[in-house]
Amino acid sequence: MKRERRARILATLGPASSSLESIRALAEAGADVFRLNFSHGSHADHAERLQLIRRVEQELERPIGVLMDLQGPKLRVGRFADGKVTLKAGASFRLDLSPEDGNETRVSLPHPEIFAALERGTELLLDDGKLRLRVESFGPDFAETAVIVGGVLSDRKGVNVPGVVLPISPLTAKDRADLAFGLSLGVDWVALSFVQRPEDIRETRELVGDRTWIMAKLEKPAAIDQLEPIVALADGIMVARGDLGVELPPQQVPVLQRRIVRAARAAGRPVVVATQMLESMISAPVPTRAEASDVATAVYDGADAVMLSAESASGQYPVEAVSIMHRIICEVEKDPAYREGLEASHSPAAANTPDAICCALRRVADLLEPAATVTYTTSGFSCLRASRERPKAPILALTPHVGTARRLSLVWGVHPVPFEEVHDVAEMVEHAGAAAVRQAFANPGDVVVVIAGIPFGHSGSTNLLHVLRIPA
Repeated sequence: MKRERRARILATLGPASSSLESIRALAEAGADVFRLNFSHGSHADHAERLQLIRRVEQELERPIGVLMDLQGPKLRVGRFADGKVTLKAGASFRLDLSPEDGNETRVSLPHPEIFAALERGTELLLDDGKLRLRVESFGPDFAETAVIVGGVLSDRKGVNVPGVVLPISPLTAKDRADLAFGLSLGVDWVALSFVQRPEDIRETRELVGDRTWIMAKLEKPAAIDQLEPIVALADGIMVARGDLGVELPPQQVPVLQRRIVRAARAAGRPVVVATQMLESMISAPVPTRAEASDVATAVYDGADAVMLSAESASGQYPVEAVSIMHRIICEVEKDPAYREGLEASHSPAAANTPDAICCALRRVADLLEPAATVTYTTSGFSCLRASRERPKAPILALTPHVGTARRLSLVWGVHPVPFEEVHDVAEMVEHAGAAAVRQAFANPGDVVVVIAGIPFGHSGSTNLLHVLRIPA
């Protein structure tokens, strides 16, 4: 299954898309990577879905990536004696550690780490920001607040603390159990929720090693304050606009989205734009024009992938959502302004040999207009650096490791192909031309540009560029 487009589609699986037929239909419609959301579903559910993905992968003869999305800490109030209360603006309201059912004046907040991080004047957001409280006084086990924006508050609603770094690990006990299970299944990416600081990435790296790639979900304003260090440590970045939009004014989210995308692109990290992209398609067969423009904006900015959540997991039109997203991307990439934007937002390469080779690759591709570029990669490093340059020609990634191929299925412009080991340059050149023809990227007589690292099999050793004309 050759993809003509460069940007990728990440589709979430769920009740509406868990059969073999539906997963196959999503992949044929354009899904490149599937997301398993561990906030919902059992381990058995996710194991079955991954097994079906691998069956579809074999049928379509195309590597398909699998991303497991960890739930992360969920900060919630306790329960109310009557199930819900109405908080009025100007009223006082107490949050504390007492497990007793709440009422109009207080409720349990069983998270002492929140009280430890409070300051007078800190604002607390409840129920996705529908209600707003201001801290007037606090102690190690309570906070007295004033209701700024009132409304109905019911059992177990979420709490957000914007502008405060909470002393909480992004990995709960549930997340650690889920992560161990996902690694046993062989997931290709793990999306880490509740990232606030670089140390959160290091903590996860100690657990996963090189068994999977880590995608940092940027959904907390505190993470934006340390954007570059987090980007440098993660393998990929997700702009999680839903939670980010709860803790920040709506007008700031588009600006931050562009800033995050550019930071990830500059570092050569795959970046995904997520949440509410085609939200209306949960119940409608076509998106709104604003939603179509939202997807297009992410593609124009150079994002590696755009993501569907409930649209494909539980919506009524999952295949249609993937299909229209595919068509939006294709339409954008045909626009001459798309290339102009990529060139204008391109950041300089680093002063090292791999980046110099990949920078030359982009320039050679501009001048010679090859049918394809081919990278030989073991770890995926060469391919990531090539993709960072956003060359005009598609990137054919030949790798001896199917796991690397699956991870690269999320990366802009990359068409991963599991391939046998090569032992010398002559063999590499021969196989590169043959693979480009076999994968329908080139014909005999076409020019192909090849990059690799000598000696073969060493990550980060990209140091060779070869221009090949495929024998007629």
